[in-house]
Amino acid sequence: MSELNDLKNAGIYQEWWSNPGIVGLMGFALTTMVTGLHNAGYIGAGPTLAMALAFGGTAQFIAGVIDLRKGNLFGGSAFMSYGAFWWSVYALVVWLPAHGIKPDAQQVAAFFFVWAMFTFAFVLAVFKHGKFLSALFILLFLAFVLLVFKELGKASPKLVGWEIFITGALAWYIAMAILVNTTYGRTVLPLS
Repeated sequence: MSELNDLKNAGIYQEWWSNPGIVGLMGFALTTMVTGLHNAGYIGAGPTLAMALAFGGTAQFIAGVIDLRKGNLFGGSAFMSYGAFWWSVYALVVWLPAHGIKPDAQQVAAFFFVWAMFTFAFVLAVFKHGKFLSALFILLFLAFVLLVFKELGKASPKLVGWEIFITGALAWYIAMAILVNTTYGRTVLPLS
């Protein structure tokens, strides 16, 4: 630890927290993609619920804590919040029903509605962060709106599922581009 203090005092201190964006975005991406496949009717709820606890929930939340620690208000707030979203999905689908609370379609629609409102705030702030991330948050906002309509029986589950899958796939691409570009130290995959 004294070596770290010596480096700090010499003005050559290097941040020891790495960029958590890859883990945060991949946690969001993969959980969102399996959720899309579930909503489209291709797989059961198991993969979504497992990912909601582990990767989309816990790993993404931890990435948010690190991002906030690094001073990234936008990324840290997004990762922590959507990590908590995935935990709440698990609670809504598994934990609450196991304890005698079974939300009806209108309550689930309200749940997705408030997440649409939350996401809209990020849509207003995202344009400073590039085209790809802007497209991601617009698609995410649309996903929540479509989930509201799906729960109320006014949108096709298959359509909603594919829109959600595409949202996750875009997050996966952004994370992959950050990983590849950072690893090679140059732009290999476009990312704006």
